[in-house]
Amino acid sequence: MSYTWREMMIAVTTSKPDLRLLSAVIVGKLAGVASRRLGIGGGTSLPGALARRVDPATINKLISHLHRGTVLVTGTNGKTTTSRILAAILANAGWQPVHNRAGANLASGLATALVTQAGLVGQSGIDSGLFEVDEAVFGQLLSAISPRVVVLTNLFRDQLDRYGEIDLIATRWRQALQAIPPTTTVVLNADDPAVAALGQAVSTPVLYYGIDSPGDRSALDHVADSRRCPFCGAPLTYDVVRYAHLGQYRCPSSDFARPKPDVVASSVVLRGTQSTEVVVNGPFGSRSWRFGLPGLYNVYNLLAAVAGSTAAGIPVDAVDATVARFSAAFGRLEQIQVGDRTLFLALIKNPVGFTEVLRTILADSAPKDFAFFINDNLADGTDVSWLWDAQVEIAAEYCRSAIVSGTRAGDMAVRLKYAGVPAERIQIIDSIEKGLDVGLARLGSGETLYVLPTYTAMLELRTIVSRRHYANHFWDD
Repeated sequence: MSYTWREMMIAVTTSKPDLRLLSAVIVGKLAGVASRRLGIGGGTSLPGALARRVDPATINKLISHLHRGTVLVTGTNGKTTTSRILAAILANAGWQPVHNRAGANLASGLATALVTQAGLVGQSGIDSGLFEVDEAVFGQLLSAISPRVVVLTNLFRDQLDRYGEIDLIATRWRQALQAIPPTTTVVLNADDPAVAALGQAVSTPVLYYGIDSPGDRSALDHVADSRRCPFCGAPLTYDVVRYAHLGQYRCPSSDFARPKPDVVASSVVLRGTQSTEVVVNGPFGSRSWRFGLPGLYNVYNLLAAVAGSTAAGIPVDAVDATVARFSAAFGRLEQIQVGDRTLFLALIKNPVGFTEVLRTILADSAPKDFAFFINDNLADGTDVSWLWDAQVEIAAEYCRSAIVSGTRAGDMAVRLKYAGVPAERIQIIDSIEKGLDVGLARLGSGETLYVLPTYTAMLELRTIVSRRHYANHFWDD
Protein backbone atom coordinates (compact mmCIF):
# COMPACT_ATOMS: atom_id res chain seq x y z
CA MET A 1 0.00 0.00 0.00
CA SER A 2 1.49 3.38 -1.03
CA TYR A 3 0.58 6.91 0.06
CA THR A 4 1.09 10.34 -1.47
CA TRP A 5 2.66 13.20 0.42
CA ARG A 6 -0.76 14.91 0.36
CA GLU A 7 -2.32 11.96 2.23
CA MET A 8 0.50 12.05 4.74
CA MET A 9 0.01 15.77 5.33
CA ILE A 10 -3.73 15.22 5.82
CA ALA A 11 -2.85 12.64 8.47
CA VAL A 12 -0.53 15.08 10.22
CA THR A 13 -3.25 17.75 10.39
CA THR A 14 -5.92 15.37 11.73
CA SER A 15 -7.12 16.50 15.15
CA LYS A 16 -5.05 15.29 18.08
CA PRO A 17 -2.93 12.73 16.23
CA ASP A 18 -0.28 10.65 17.96
CA LEU A 19 2.53 12.35 16.09
CA ARG A 20 5.20 9.95 17.27
CA LEU A 21 3.22 6.92 16.13
CA LEU A 22 2.26 8.63 12.89
CA SER A 23 5.92 9.40 12.21
CA ALA A 24 6.82 5.78 12.92
CA VAL A 25 4.18 4.50 10.49
CA ILE A 26 5.27 6.92 7.75
CA VAL A 27 8.95 5.99 8.18
CA GLY A 28 8.06 2.29 8.10
CA LYS A 29 5.94 2.60 4.97
CA LEU A 30 8.59 4.60 3.13
CA ALA A 31 11.28 2.08 4.12
CA GLY A 32 9.17 -0.78 2.77
CA VAL A 33 8.56 0.94 -0.55
CA ALA A 34 12.24 1.87 -0.89
CA SER A 35 13.43 -1.62 -0.01
CA ARG A 36 11.38 -3.25 -2.74
CA ARG A 37 11.93 -0.63 -5.41
CA LEU A 38 15.68 -0.71 -4.87
CA GLY A 39 15.64 -4.51 -4.99
CA ILE A 40 17.34 -4.94 -1.62
CA GLY A 41 14.74 -7.24 -0.13
CA GLY A 42 11.07 -7.78 0.56
CA GLY A 43 10.81 -5.16 3.27
CA THR A 44 9.67 -7.74 5.82
CA SER A 45 11.76 -6.55 8.79
CA LEU A 46 13.48 -3.23 8.11
CA PRO A 47 10.28 -1.08 8.08
CA GLY A 48 9.28 -2.36 11.51
CA ALA A 49 12.77 -1.96 12.93
CA LEU A 50 12.88 1.68 11.82
CA ALA A 51 9.33 2.35 13.02
CA ARG A 52 10.19 1.04 16.48
CA ARG A 53 13.21 3.31 16.62
CA VAL A 54 10.92 6.27 16.05
CA ASP A 55 8.30 4.97 18.49
CA PRO A 56 9.27 1.94 20.65
CA ALA A 57 5.56 1.44 21.48
CA THR A 58 4.55 1.01 17.81
CA ILE A 59 3.41 -2.61 18.25
CA ASN A 60 1.40 -1.97 21.41
CA LYS A 61 -0.30 1.15 20.03
CA LEU A 62 -1.31 -0.39 16.71
CA ILE A 63 -2.50 -3.64 18.27
CA SER A 64 -4.72 -1.71 20.69
CA HIS A 65 -6.94 -0.77 17.72
CA LEU A 66 -7.63 -4.41 16.74
CA HIS A 67 -11.01 -4.94 18.37
CA ARG A 68 -11.15 -8.68 17.66
CA GLY A 69 -7.83 -9.22 19.40
CA THR A 70 -4.73 -11.12 18.34
CA VAL A 71 -3.58 -14.71 17.96
CA LEU A 72 0.05 -15.69 18.57
CA VAL A 73 1.54 -18.90 17.15
CA THR A 74 4.90 -20.23 18.29
CA GLY A 75 6.84 -23.48 18.47
CA THR A 76 9.89 -25.12 16.95
CA ASN A 77 8.29 -26.49 13.79
CA GLY A 78 5.10 -25.64 11.94
CA LYS A 79 4.68 -21.97 12.87
CA THR A 80 4.46 -20.65 9.34
CA THR A 81 2.11 -23.33 8.01
CA THR A 82 -0.12 -23.23 11.10
CA SER A 83 -0.42 -19.46 11.00
CA ARG A 84 -1.16 -19.48 7.26
CA ILE A 85 -3.95 -22.02 7.73
CA LEU A 86 -5.30 -19.87 10.57
CA ALA A 87 -5.09 -16.73 8.43
CA ALA A 88 -7.19 -18.38 5.72
CA ILE A 89 -9.73 -19.59 8.29
CA LEU A 90 -10.08 -16.11 9.78
CA ALA A 91 -10.48 -14.56 6.31
CA ASN A 92 -13.15 -17.12 5.40
CA ALA A 93 -14.95 -16.19 8.61
CA GLY A 94 -15.04 -12.54 7.58
CA TRP A 95 -12.18 -11.34 9.77
CA GLN A 96 -9.53 -8.98 8.39
CA PRO A 97 -6.32 -9.91 10.20
CA VAL A 98 -2.94 -8.27 9.89
CA HIS A 99 -0.49 -11.14 9.49
CA ASN A 100 3.31 -11.40 9.21
CA ARG A 101 2.74 -13.73 6.30
CA ALA A 102 6.30 -13.67 4.98
CA GLY A 103 7.52 -15.35 8.17
CA ALA A 104 9.53 -12.49 9.71
CA ASN A 105 8.72 -13.47 13.29
CA LEU A 106 10.82 -11.23 15.52
CA ALA A 107 9.47 -7.97 16.92
CA SER A 108 10.63 -6.09 13.81
CA GLY A 109 8.63 -8.47 11.59
CA LEU A 110 5.45 -7.97 13.62
CA ALA A 111 5.93 -4.21 13.56
CA THR A 112 6.47 -4.32 9.79
CA ALA A 113 3.19 -6.16 9.25
CA LEU A 114 1.36 -3.66 11.45
CA VAL A 115 2.78 -0.47 9.93
CA THR A 116 2.36 -1.81 6.40
CA GLN A 117 -1.37 -2.34 6.89
CA ALA A 118 -2.03 0.59 9.21
CA GLY A 119 -3.95 3.54 7.79
CA LEU A 120 -2.57 7.03 8.05
CA VAL A 121 -5.98 8.52 8.83
CA GLY A 122 -7.63 6.10 11.23
CA GLN A 123 -7.39 2.36 10.59
CA SER A 124 -7.42 0.65 7.20
CA GLY A 125 -10.08 -1.98 7.87
CA ILE A 126 -7.98 -4.53 9.75
CA ASP A 127 -9.73 -5.82 12.85
CA SER A 128 -7.45 -8.51 14.28
CA GLY A 129 -3.87 -9.72 14.44
CA LEU A 130 -2.34 -13.09 13.62
CA PHE A 131 1.36 -13.38 14.30
CA GLU A 132 3.89 -16.16 13.96
CA VAL A 133 6.39 -15.56 16.77
CA ASP A 134 9.95 -16.81 17.23
CA GLU A 135 10.35 -19.11 20.23
CA ALA A 136 13.04 -16.94 21.81
CA VAL A 137 11.00 -13.70 21.83
CA PHE A 138 7.64 -15.29 22.61
CA GLY A 139 7.68 -14.29 26.28
CA GLN A 140 8.61 -10.69 25.52
CA LEU A 141 5.88 -10.28 22.91
CA LEU A 142 3.29 -12.19 24.95
CA SER A 143 3.53 -9.71 27.81
CA ALA A 144 3.36 -6.75 25.42
CA ILE A 145 0.42 -7.96 23.32
CA SER A 146 -1.96 -9.77 25.74
CA PRO A 147 -3.41 -11.94 22.95
CA ARG A 148 -6.86 -13.46 22.69
CA VAL A 149 -5.43 -16.88 21.75
CA VAL A 150 -1.95 -18.43 22.05
CA VAL A 151 -1.11 -21.55 19.99
CA LEU A 152 1.96 -23.64 20.93
CA THR A 153 2.88 -26.26 18.32
CA ASN A 154 5.83 -28.30 19.65
CA LEU A 155 9.28 -28.18 21.20
CA PHE A 156 12.21 -29.82 19.44
CA ARG A 157 15.95 -29.31 19.65
CA ASP A 158 16.76 -26.49 17.22
CA GLN A 159 19.66 -24.04 16.81
CA LEU A 160 21.35 -24.97 20.07
CA ASP A 161 23.78 -22.08 19.62
CA ARG A 162 20.84 -19.67 19.85
CA TYR A 163 18.05 -21.33 21.84
CA GLY A 164 19.81 -23.83 24.08
CA GLU A 165 18.13 -27.09 25.09
CA ILE A 166 14.34 -27.37 24.97
CA ASP A 167 14.05 -27.36 28.78
CA LEU A 168 15.31 -23.77 28.76
CA ILE A 169 12.66 -22.70 26.21
CA ALA A 170 9.94 -24.60 28.09
CA THR A 171 10.88 -22.84 31.33
CA ARG A 172 10.74 -19.43 29.66
CA TRP A 173 7.37 -20.23 28.10
CA ARG A 174 6.01 -21.40 31.45
CA GLN A 175 7.08 -18.19 33.15
CA ALA A 176 5.53 -16.08 30.40
CA LEU A 177 2.25 -18.01 30.40
CA GLN A 178 1.84 -17.57 34.15
CA ALA A 179 1.42 -13.83 33.60
CA ILE A 180 -1.18 -13.87 30.80
CA PRO A 181 -4.60 -12.28 31.39
CA PRO A 182 -7.57 -14.53 32.23
CA THR A 183 -9.16 -13.73 28.86
CA THR A 184 -6.42 -15.55 26.91
CA THR A 185 -7.07 -19.10 25.73
CA VAL A 186 -3.97 -21.29 25.44
CA VAL A 187 -3.92 -23.98 22.74
CA LEU A 188 -1.46 -26.83 23.41
CA ASN A 189 -0.25 -29.92 21.59
CA ALA A 190 -1.39 -32.77 23.84
CA ASP A 191 0.98 -35.21 22.10
CA ASP A 192 4.13 -33.26 23.02
CA PRO A 193 4.84 -33.78 26.74
CA ALA A 194 6.98 -30.63 27.04
CA VAL A 195 4.14 -28.54 25.58
CA ALA A 196 1.23 -30.34 27.23
CA ALA A 197 2.82 -29.88 30.67
CA LEU A 198 2.47 -26.11 30.26
CA GLY A 199 -1.28 -26.50 30.74
CA GLN A 200 -0.65 -26.98 34.45
CA ALA A 201 1.14 -23.62 34.65
CA VAL A 202 -1.82 -21.47 33.59
CA SER A 203 -5.13 -20.57 35.21
CA THR A 204 -6.73 -19.49 31.93
CA PRO A 205 -8.77 -21.69 29.52
CA VAL A 206 -6.71 -24.41 27.82
CA LEU A 207 -7.60 -26.28 24.63
CA TYR A 208 -5.62 -29.40 23.68
CA TYR A 209 -5.22 -31.01 20.27
CA GLY A 210 -3.73 -34.33 19.20
CA ILE A 211 -4.01 -37.53 17.17
CA ASP A 212 -5.91 -40.61 18.33
CA SER A 213 -5.70 -42.73 15.18
CA PRO A 214 -4.13 -46.19 15.56
CA GLY A 215 -0.33 -46.34 15.62
CA ASP A 216 2.16 -49.16 15.23
CA ARG A 217 5.16 -47.80 17.13
CA SER A 218 5.81 -47.48 20.85
CA ALA A 219 9.62 -47.05 20.80
CA LEU A 220 11.04 -43.54 20.72
CA ASP A 221 13.26 -42.41 17.84
CA HIS A 222 16.81 -41.43 18.71
CA VAL A 223 15.86 -37.83 17.77
CA ALA A 224 13.28 -37.71 20.57
CA ASP A 225 14.00 -34.84 22.95
CA SER A 226 11.33 -35.09 25.69
CA ARG A 227 11.93 -38.54 27.12
CA ARG A 228 11.28 -37.80 30.79
CA CYS A 229 8.43 -36.54 32.90
CA PRO A 230 8.71 -32.75 33.16
CA PHE A 231 7.63 -32.92 36.81
CA CYS A 232 9.46 -35.85 38.41
CA GLY A 233 12.12 -36.74 35.82
CA ALA A 234 11.11 -40.39 35.44
CA PRO A 235 11.33 -41.92 31.92
CA LEU A 236 8.00 -41.64 30.13
CA THR A 237 6.20 -44.75 28.91
CA TYR A 238 4.73 -44.54 25.40
CA ASP A 239 1.77 -46.54 24.13
CA VAL A 240 2.00 -44.91 20.68
CA VAL A 241 4.79 -42.86 19.10
CA ARG A 242 3.84 -40.64 16.15
CA TYR A 243 7.33 -39.26 15.49
CA ALA A 244 10.20 -38.01 17.66
CA HIS A 245 8.64 -37.72 21.17
CA LEU A 246 5.09 -36.96 19.98
CA GLY A 247 2.52 -39.57 20.86
CA GLN A 248 0.48 -41.08 23.70
CA TYR A 249 2.56 -41.17 26.88
CA ARG A 250 2.31 -41.45 30.65
CA CYS A 251 4.61 -41.18 33.61
CA PRO A 252 4.81 -44.42 35.65
CA SER A 253 5.92 -42.49 38.74
CA SER A 254 3.41 -39.62 38.86
CA ASP A 255 -0.04 -38.64 37.63
CA PHE A 256 1.32 -36.82 34.56
CA ALA A 257 -0.03 -38.24 31.32
CA ARG A 258 -1.12 -37.07 27.90
CA PRO A 259 -4.26 -34.95 28.39
CA LYS A 260 -7.39 -35.83 26.46
CA PRO A 261 -7.45 -33.69 23.30
CA ASP A 262 -10.40 -31.36 22.70
CA VAL A 263 -9.66 -31.27 18.96
CA VAL A 264 -8.53 -34.69 17.80
CA ALA A 265 -7.77 -36.54 14.56
CA SER A 266 -9.41 -39.94 14.94
CA SER A 267 -8.32 -41.13 11.49
CA VAL A 268 -5.30 -40.20 9.36
CA VAL A 269 -4.53 -41.55 5.87
CA LEU A 270 -1.33 -40.23 4.27
CA ARG A 271 -1.40 -39.96 0.46
CA GLY A 272 2.30 -39.71 -0.35
CA THR A 273 3.57 -36.24 -1.25
CA GLN A 274 0.18 -35.03 -2.49
CA SER A 275 -2.38 -34.92 0.30
CA THR A 276 -3.75 -36.31 3.56
CA GLU A 277 -7.19 -37.53 4.55
CA VAL A 278 -8.27 -36.85 8.13
CA VAL A 279 -11.32 -37.20 10.34
CA VAL A 280 -11.30 -34.51 13.02
CA ASN A 281 -13.57 -34.35 16.06
CA GLY A 282 -14.06 -31.38 18.35
CA PRO A 283 -16.62 -29.09 19.98
CA PHE A 284 -17.93 -28.52 16.45
CA GLY A 285 -18.73 -32.21 15.88
CA SER A 286 -16.99 -34.48 13.37
CA ARG A 287 -15.48 -33.45 10.05
CA SER A 288 -13.84 -35.48 7.24
CA TRP A 289 -11.32 -33.52 5.20
CA ARG A 290 -8.94 -34.12 2.31
CA PHE A 291 -6.07 -31.79 3.05
CA GLY A 292 -3.71 -30.63 0.30
CA LEU A 293 -0.52 -30.98 2.37
CA PRO A 294 1.33 -34.27 2.93
CA GLY A 295 3.03 -35.60 6.03
CA LEU A 296 1.99 -36.40 9.58
CA TYR A 297 3.50 -33.16 10.85
CA ASN A 298 1.08 -31.23 8.64
CA VAL A 299 -1.78 -33.06 10.33
CA TYR A 300 -0.52 -31.50 13.56
CA ASN A 301 -0.32 -28.09 11.86
CA LEU A 302 -3.91 -28.46 10.69
CA LEU A 303 -5.08 -29.51 14.17
CA ALA A 304 -3.25 -26.56 15.75
CA ALA A 305 -4.98 -24.16 13.36
CA VAL A 306 -8.40 -25.75 13.87
CA ALA A 307 -7.98 -25.66 17.65
CA GLY A 308 -6.80 -22.04 17.45
CA SER A 309 -9.80 -21.01 15.36
CA THR A 310 -12.11 -22.90 17.73
CA ALA A 311 -10.62 -21.00 20.67
CA ALA A 312 -11.26 -17.74 18.78
CA GLY A 313 -14.91 -18.67 18.27
CA ILE A 314 -14.70 -19.20 14.50
CA PRO A 315 -17.50 -21.33 12.93
CA VAL A 316 -16.31 -24.65 11.55
CA ASP A 317 -17.77 -23.79 8.12
CA ALA A 318 -14.81 -21.39 7.69
CA VAL A 319 -12.47 -24.31 8.36
CA ASP A 320 -14.27 -26.44 5.75
CA ALA A 321 -13.76 -23.73 3.14
CA THR A 322 -10.09 -23.34 4.05
CA VAL A 323 -9.11 -27.01 4.02
CA ALA A 324 -10.66 -27.50 0.59
CA ARG A 325 -8.39 -24.88 -1.01
CA PHE A 326 -5.26 -24.57 1.12
CA SER A 327 -1.83 -24.86 -0.52
CA ALA A 328 1.69 -24.98 0.90
CA ALA A 329 3.49 -21.96 2.30
CA PHE A 330 6.66 -20.99 0.45
CA GLY A 331 9.40 -23.55 0.95
CA ARG A 332 7.22 -25.85 3.06
CA LEU A 333 6.60 -28.86 0.81
CA GLU A 334 5.98 -26.35 -1.98
CA GLN A 335 5.83 -27.63 -5.56
CA ILE A 336 6.94 -25.31 -8.38
CA GLN A 337 6.61 -26.17 -12.05
CA VAL A 338 9.64 -25.53 -14.26
CA GLY A 339 8.43 -26.43 -17.71
CA ASP A 340 7.65 -30.15 -17.65
CA ARG A 341 9.70 -30.71 -14.48
CA THR A 342 8.93 -30.00 -10.81
CA LEU A 343 10.82 -28.45 -7.93
CA PHE A 344 9.72 -29.82 -4.56
CA LEU A 345 10.94 -27.42 -1.84
CA ALA A 346 11.05 -28.58 1.76
CA LEU A 347 12.70 -26.45 4.44
CA ILE A 348 14.94 -28.33 6.90
CA LYS A 349 16.34 -26.80 10.07
CA ASN A 350 16.57 -29.44 12.81
CA PRO A 351 16.88 -33.23 13.18
CA VAL A 352 13.16 -33.94 13.63
CA GLY A 353 12.06 -31.76 10.72
CA PHE A 354 14.75 -33.15 8.41
CA THR A 355 13.81 -36.73 9.28
CA GLU A 356 10.07 -36.21 8.79
CA VAL A 357 10.59 -34.42 5.47
CA LEU A 358 12.58 -37.41 4.25
CA ARG A 359 9.90 -39.83 5.46
CA THR A 360 7.23 -37.89 3.60
CA ILE A 361 9.25 -37.68 0.37
CA LEU A 362 10.18 -41.37 0.51
CA ALA A 363 6.65 -42.63 1.15
CA ASP A 364 6.40 -44.14 -2.34
CA SER A 365 9.85 -45.85 -2.16
CA ALA A 366 10.79 -44.68 -5.68
CA PRO A 367 14.30 -43.41 -6.59
CA LYS A 368 14.69 -39.66 -6.06
CA ASP A 369 16.97 -36.85 -7.22
CA PHE A 370 17.91 -34.57 -4.31
CA ALA A 371 19.52 -31.18 -3.82
CA PHE A 372 20.68 -30.28 -0.30
CA PHE A 373 21.45 -26.57 0.18
CA ILE A 374 22.97 -26.12 3.64
CA ASN A 375 23.99 -22.77 5.11
CA ASP A 376 25.24 -21.92 8.60
CA ASN A 377 24.30 -18.25 8.73
CA LEU A 378 22.91 -16.81 11.95
CA ALA A 379 19.29 -17.42 10.93
CA ASP A 380 20.11 -21.06 10.12
CA GLY A 381 22.04 -21.77 13.29
CA THR A 382 25.82 -21.76 13.19
CA ASP A 383 26.07 -25.25 14.71
CA VAL A 384 25.38 -27.84 11.99
CA SER A 385 25.91 -30.90 14.19
CA TRP A 386 22.16 -31.49 13.86
CA LEU A 387 22.80 -32.97 10.42
CA TRP A 388 24.23 -36.02 12.18
CA ASP A 389 21.17 -36.47 14.38
CA ALA A 390 18.71 -36.60 11.47
CA GLN A 391 17.96 -40.08 10.13
CA VAL A 392 19.53 -39.48 6.74
CA GLU A 393 20.16 -43.21 6.40
CA ILE A 394 16.54 -43.80 5.37
CA ALA A 395 17.24 -41.95 2.10
CA ALA A 396 20.38 -43.87 1.07
CA GLU A 397 18.63 -46.67 -0.79
CA TYR A 398 16.42 -44.28 -2.76
CA CYS A 399 18.89 -41.48 -3.52
CA ARG A 400 19.57 -41.62 -7.26
CA SER A 401 21.62 -38.42 -7.15
CA ALA A 402 22.46 -35.68 -4.67
CA ILE A 403 23.54 -32.13 -5.45
CA VAL A 404 25.08 -30.40 -2.42
CA SER A 405 25.72 -26.68 -2.10
CA GLY A 406 25.76 -23.84 0.43
CA THR A 407 28.29 -22.69 3.01
CA ARG A 408 28.35 -26.15 4.64
CA ALA A 409 28.13 -28.25 1.51
CA GLY A 410 31.13 -30.31 2.59
CA ASP A 411 29.50 -31.26 5.88
CA MET A 412 26.35 -32.40 4.08
CA ALA A 413 28.33 -34.40 1.55
CA VAL A 414 30.17 -36.23 4.35
CA ARG A 415 26.86 -36.86 6.14
CA LEU A 416 25.39 -38.41 2.98
CA LYS A 417 28.48 -40.58 2.53
CA TYR A 418 28.25 -41.89 6.10
CA ALA A 419 24.51 -42.47 5.62
CA GLY A 420 25.36 -44.91 2.85
CA VAL A 421 24.88 -42.82 -0.30
CA PRO A 422 27.56 -43.91 -2.81
CA ALA A 423 30.18 -41.19 -3.33
CA GLU A 424 29.68 -41.19 -7.11
CA ARG A 425 26.07 -40.06 -6.62
CA ILE A 426 27.11 -36.99 -4.58
CA GLN A 427 28.25 -33.81 -6.33
CA ILE A 428 29.33 -30.61 -4.55
CA ILE A 429 28.50 -27.45 -6.51
CA ASP A 430 30.02 -24.10 -5.55
CA SER A 431 26.80 -22.06 -5.66
CA ILE A 432 23.13 -22.65 -5.00
CA GLU A 433 22.11 -21.29 -8.40
CA LYS A 434 24.52 -23.60 -10.22
CA GLY A 435 23.37 -26.45 -8.02
CA LEU A 436 19.79 -25.80 -9.04
CA ASP A 437 20.74 -25.78 -12.72
CA VAL A 438 22.71 -29.03 -12.47
CA GLY A 439 19.88 -30.71 -10.57
CA LEU A 440 17.25 -29.62 -13.08
CA ALA A 441 19.43 -30.72 -15.99
CA ARG A 442 19.52 -34.25 -14.62
CA LEU A 443 15.74 -34.61 -14.70
CA GLY A 444 13.74 -36.19 -17.45
CA SER A 445 10.32 -34.98 -18.53
CA GLY A 446 7.79 -35.20 -15.69
CA GLU A 447 10.44 -35.83 -13.03
CA THR A 448 10.97 -33.98 -9.72
CA LEU A 449 13.99 -32.47 -8.01
CA TYR A 450 13.58 -32.66 -4.24
CA VAL A 451 15.28 -29.58 -2.82
CA LEU A 452 15.98 -29.50 0.93
CA PRO A 453 17.41 -26.09 1.97
CA THR A 454 18.09 -24.47 5.31
CA TYR A 455 16.37 -21.15 5.97
CA THR A 456 18.72 -18.64 4.33
CA ALA A 457 19.40 -21.06 1.48
CA MET A 458 15.64 -21.30 0.94
CA LEU A 459 15.37 -17.49 0.73
CA GLU A 460 18.22 -17.39 -1.78
CA LEU A 461 16.64 -20.18 -3.79
CA ARG A 462 13.25 -18.45 -3.75
CA THR A 463 14.92 -15.26 -5.02
CA ILE A 464 16.42 -17.24 -7.90
CA VAL A 465 13.16 -18.94 -8.92
CA SER A 466 11.24 -15.65 -8.69
CA ARG A 467 13.84 -13.86 -10.82
CA ARG A 468 13.40 -16.61 -13.40
CA HIS A 469 9.60 -16.26 -13.11
CA TYR A 470 9.12 -19.82 -11.91
CA ALA A 471 7.25 -18.46 -8.86
CA ASN A 472 6.40 -15.22 -7.05
CA HIS A 473 8.71 -13.53 -4.58
CA PHE A 474 8.26 -15.21 -1.19
CA TRP A 475 6.88 -12.00 0.32
CA ASP A 476 4.12 -11.91 -2.36
CA ASP A 477 2.86 -15.46 -1.73
